[in-house]
Amino acid sequence: MAETAENIQVLVCTGTGGFASGAQGVIDAFEAEFEKQGLEAKIGKRCDIKKTGCRGLCANDVLVDVIMPGQEAVTYDFVTTELVPQIVEEHMLKNEAVEKKVAGKYYNQFLEKQQRIIFSRCGTIDAESLDDFLAHKGFEGIKKAVTMTPEEVIEEVKKSGLRGRGGGGFPTGVKWSFCKATPGDHKYLICNADEGDPGAFMDRSILEGDPYGVIEGMMIAAYAIGCDYGYVYCRAEYPLAIKRLQKAIDTCHEKGFLGDNCMGLGFKFDMRIKAGAGAFVCGEETALMASIEGERGMSRPRPPFPAVRGLWAKPTNINNVETFANVSYIFYNGAEWFNSIGTEGTKGTKIFALTGKVKHTGLVEVPAGTTMKEVIYDVCGGILNNRKFKAVQAGGPSGGCLPAEALDAEVDYDSLIKAGAMMGSGGLVVMDETTCMVDIARFFLNFTRVESCGKCIPCRIGLKIMLEILERITEGKGQEGDIELLEDMAYDIKKSSLCGLGQTAPNPVLSTIRYFRHEYETHIKEQECPSHSCKPLLHFKVIEEKCKKCGICPRVCPVDCITWEKGQVAVIDREVCTECTSCYDACRFMAIE
Repeated sequence: MAETAENIQVLVCTGTGGFASGAQGVIDAFEAEFEKQGLEAKIGKRCDIKKTGCRGLCANDVLVDVIMPGQEAVTYDFVTTELVPQIVEEHMLKNEAVEKKVAGKYYNQFLEKQQRIIFSRCGTIDAESLDDFLAHKGFEGIKKAVTMTPEEVIEEVKKSGLRGRGGGGFPTGVKWSFCKATPGDHKYLICNADEGDPGAFMDRSILEGDPYGVIEGMMIAAYAIGCDYGYVYCRAEYPLAIKRLQKAIDTCHEKGFLGDNCMGLGFKFDMRIKAGAGAFVCGEETALMASIEGERGMSRPRPPFPAVRGLWAKPTNINNVETFANVSYIFYNGAEWFNSIGTEGTKGTKIFALTGKVKHTGLVEVPAGTTMKEVIYDVCGGILNNRKFKAVQAGGPSGGCLPAEALDAEVDYDSLIKAGAMMGSGGLVVMDETTCMVDIARFFLNFTRVESCGKCIPCRIGLKIMLEILERITEGKGQEGDIELLEDMAYDIKKSSLCGLGQTAPNPVLSTIRYFRHEYETHIKEQECPSHSCKPLLHFKVIEEKCKKCGICPRVCPVDCITWEKGQVAVIDREVCTECTSCYDACRFMAIE
């Protein structure tokens, strides 16, 4: 970071990950140490502690920036309450950074290829402070928008090339124009924050770190389409995001930024939060609207589309959190600026949540067109334990698994679809050589089957049958013709399901068959799992030639079935072994088979 300050500033990551790692204790420790040292009196400067949003490198929380007057920020990672006195003593009093505790070169590597636009305020401002938001261009976008006609605002969004970041990638300006053109004296605006993909937390982090930015984006959209009321549909499992967003909405009401005459700019807009019940299918827009109306979250046939007949049968526009967050920056800097970032088909940046077998998990924001290889290796440091990369699941449970040969695929809507995956909301699950692709397909299909609303037969019955076939295969009971049957059913379900959940649920199966068909065949024909992952097919033994006699495996065995002496090869007692895979996962030398 290049930010400087007149007073001492301590920026503490207080996203969900930061709090889970002990951020509140770190804040309390700083406050106590300031008082104990009489710091402000000694240096003659005020010491401010800011509770910021997520910084992205979640695996290294608690992250803390210390900004001395006139100097650039120094970032510390893995900060604990025990480290705080040393930081105060050496850095703040003696002006000498605690070099051994400063975030290393991997932190600079993590940021180097990113282009943090949507996240530019996350980790920089106090997430709950309106004044901090205003000091970082806050509400300058809506001030500019109201100097234009609604039609000109929509045209500006069209010229920017912004596509919806919720998964479908539909052009945002075009979507707004449909709702604008629909007659009606009352229209609704919905921000979809029902982020249900396993391992995805992009929208949550935006709401936690920059809630006012999302409000501003919604205000611009409301002015453009002629809407006076909006909802943020946020899953109830995001309590911190809901708390901070509600505080931001309340503050905007008190200060006149929302209401009958927003900011005195001559238009009316009000909004509220609707907490969702946690159903994955409510991320689909028609099910989401049913939930807001108090009905069970089930999809409806389209057409009519929400822009014509949406919430309570009124014209409705729905975009996700990241889309609205982008809108503000388009009006800060202009459509041409936004259009200059990314690829021909996908403009701007995209946020991804990296989880799985990768060294540095967390959130990254990169320009569209960055390759998958750059995201995994250059930004996130490569594969955990330096194992061999096998695949990446792109697009959440409805996305596809891409192998090593597809690593050069660019992260934009069209390239990922061509490769057999999809952008989705931005979840990336990285897998190494210990991952069974048949079992991965089973895992994601089980998720979508459980989350299906059950309204249409292809999704309700078809996914259940496909899951039963996959379970048989992973248990060594696969039959000739199972692969072909899975493919036929997958295409039928994609064609005939009512909503996006069923239409995309078979993608993990199709992509793993496309790229890893040999694993399916080995499970069926040889009753073996090439990745040694499917428990019913496991027969544990130590490979003497590969064993380094390090003694790691007996230390991680939960049932003490491994005997080992220093300098000797480990031995597994097969009768006691529960086949839990702890030893296999812990061995860095692939000596356990």
